[in-house]
Amino acid sequence: MRAVVQRVSKASVNVEDAIVGSINKGLLVLLGVGQDDDEKDLDYLCDKIINLRIFEDENGKMNKSLLDIKGELLVVSQFTLYGDVRKGRRPNFMNAAQPQKAESMYLDFVNKIIKTGIKVETGKFGEHMHVELINDGPVTILLDSKKIF
Repeated sequence: MRAVVQRVSKASVNVEDAIVGSINKGLLVLLGVGQDDDEKDLDYLCDKIINLRIFEDENGKMNKSLLDIKGELLVVSQFTLYGDVRKGRRPNFMNAAQPQKAESMYLDFVNKIIKTGIKVETGKFGEHMHVELINDGPVTILLDSKKIF
């Protein structure tokens, strides 16, 4: 699984001109599922994201996690995180999971985070979405459960 994690002051996602999810201070997570991903990948990303120490403490150091600040999470599915552009100019999405598997793992990810007590909002899987955010910092972290980067 892959994620682009952005520290935000606020973020929202719109589908057909209607807000379907919005948060205040917290993290926006763009989440992609690969065809070889399993429960271990899901557990790794959930744990990593909620415990990333990328929020400032009283000394201005990135030392606090989403759990520490009682922040919110907006999760948006994004299969294009598996786009391979090493050859040519058009992305190849062969490593992305098929929609049925991707949606199931996306929902499992969301439900696992909800169980931690974090407020979670989402986009709509498989829909064309408009995402708005105020990136705080800016702070953007790339994660891959296979630890490719």
